[in-house]
Amino acid sequence: MATTAAGGKDAKDVKVFIFTWEGKDRTGKIVKGEMRASGENIVTATLRRQGITNPKVKKQSRGGGKKITEQDITFFSRQLATMMKAGVPLLQAFDIVAKGHSNPSVTRLLLDIKTEVETGSSLAQAFRKYPLYFDSLFCNLVAAGEQAGILDSLLDRLATYKEKILAIKSKIKKALFYPISILVVAFVVTAVIMIFVIPQFKEMFKSFGADLPAPTLVVMRLSEIFVSYWYIIFGGIGGGLWFFFNTWKRSEKMQFFMDRTMLKAPVFGDLIRKATIARWTRTLATMFAAGVPLVEALDSVAGAAGNRVYYNATKKIQQEVSTGSSLTVSMQNSGVFPNMVLQMCAIGEESGSLDGMLSKVADFFEAEVDDAVDALASLMEPIIMAVLGVVIGGLVVAMYLPIFKMGQVV
Repeated sequence: MATTAAGGKDAKDVKVFIFTWEGKDRTGKIVKGEMRASGENIVTATLRRQGITNPKVKKQSRGGGKKITEQDITFFSRQLATMMKAGVPLLQAFDIVAKGHSNPSVTRLLLDIKTEVETGSSLAQAFRKYPLYFDSLFCNLVAAGEQAGILDSLLDRLATYKEKILAIKSKIKKALFYPISILVVAFVVTAVIMIFVIPQFKEMFKSFGADLPAPTLVVMRLSEIFVSYWYIIFGGIGGGLWFFFNTWKRSEKMQFFMDRTMLKAPVFGDLIRKATIARWTRTLATMFAAGVPLVEALDSVAGAAGNRVYYNATKKIQQEVSTGSSLTVSMQNSGVFPNMVLQMCAIGEESGSLDGMLSKVADFFEAEVDDAVDALASLMEPIIMAVLGVVIGGLVVAMYLPIFKMGQVV
């Protein structure tokens, strides 16, 4: 199977496409394959030089495919690490992983990276051209592996790191998804009752000819507001959420304020802090074990922290370390790490096994996150049920109070 992309002096500047082809080899056997080239004529000429006769060439469409997720990159990292450990050549490994993936978008990305490597780029340089999918930490670890000649080991370490980080992120999402989804459903149910159900009761109460209880009057007034201004309420909530999250995404001050607020939240704050420390220590342990200098490693750790408070603290730690301070003293000065983390880092620095100690800290806090998520799920369920009971039950009771009062009179 021919898989060679058309190359040249300016191959990096030439736009290439994927072509499928079918033809007959020198023995008359029908063969098929794929080729990356800048044009159909180049594919045909290349195939004829390889002895393929009557080639039928078709350009593949670049459309289609789902969005590339972090899970896709993690899965690719593990596959590539496994193949490199097994001795499969790098380009062949890319070919196997790309063609075996179910998402066409991932296939195109990996084949593009393969082309970059074929035309002379290092693997780290090829990854750096796609920063949307491969961050500086990923590229730095790959570069360290290439320079030290231990790319297979570094890819294995990188795959393990991404799997653990993905797992801890999924646990946080799991802890937050349940209460948020319940609150959204509760709001929708309340809105439906206010807009469609309570007006029916209101029409019925007009024939009573008696004063209605205060709770009933309050609920009916709220219903009138919902019926009259539902588009403003829903539009305001939707627009407010969009503005809030857009500002949160773009403003560093907003990110710092929200991250600091979340760390101080009574229920979720401790969980988020533990998850952030686990991610921080896991990232630094992985970078340090790969031989990346501490100051340079802290630059990647800041970006991988996932929290603006810890990002700013890491930048301060990096500045102090670069001027000669020890890591433990710099972390202590930041004021965002618990005493246990500081003691473990101090032992690691003194014994020369900082990466091992940081890995143990990450393991400990990842286990703490597991326990916290389970405890939070058990705690939130009765609280949410109680809130729903008060809101929905309160509406129902308020609307039935006049009926109960009339029954007492009769």
